[in-house]
Amino acid sequence: MQALLAEAARALFAGEVRVTGASRTDAGVHALGQTVAVAAESALPAATVQAALNARLPREIRVVAAADAPAGFDPRRGARGKRYLYLIDNSPVASPLLLRYAWHVPGRLDLAAMRDALAALHGRHDFSAFCAAPGREAEPTCRVRALHVRRRRALVALIVSADRFLHHMVRNVAGSAVEVARGAHPAAWLADVLASRDRTLAGPTAPAHGLTLLRVMY
Repeated sequence: MQALLAEAARALFAGEVRVTGASRTDAGVHALGQTVAVAAESALPAATVQAALNARLPREIRVVAAADAPAGFDPRRGARGKRYLYLIDNSPVASPLLLRYAWHVPGRLDLAAMRDALAALHGRHDFSAFCAAPGREAEPTCRVRALHVRRRRALVALIVSADRFLHHMVRNVAGSAVEVARGAHPAAWLADVLASRDRTLAGPTAPAHGLTLLRVMY
């Protein structure tokens, strides 16, 4: 996405153009609330820039709002946190309309057990047990501010807000939570996994296509 935005911005502005995103996402992950800073010399009003960028971008990418930012604004370093959604299609037969946006998990899911298990992750912890190998050089401590499980008919939504996230953290948490919901582990297991700081003890990494960045908070 960043490359396509940069290409569109360079076609719009003269001179040097710098595009910086607030968050990187894996291939297949979606974003509803990504924040991007475009640094360029221009006298165009924000509304005109928004319309011009959308005219140059593919339909899968839309600039939904634009505003003038203060000098030196960094969408990555300035963020106070992020909110992610992991969507599960719990219907017996996968909905063709959700194939790109939800992980199909048929069969009974014990959402009460899932909620009990996830409660252990709330607060400030070392999340090494839920970090993919390429991200293990990063500081592993994150503060999870909110963690909710919601169900609407066959759809199950796991919503996580935190000050920062490790590589594959939400997908690994989702995969582990589904293991509990399926009955493969008791609810207390997730607290033990967290304390172990050992990725090999956690559940599988949930597929990328079920994950959506909802919002970057400032």
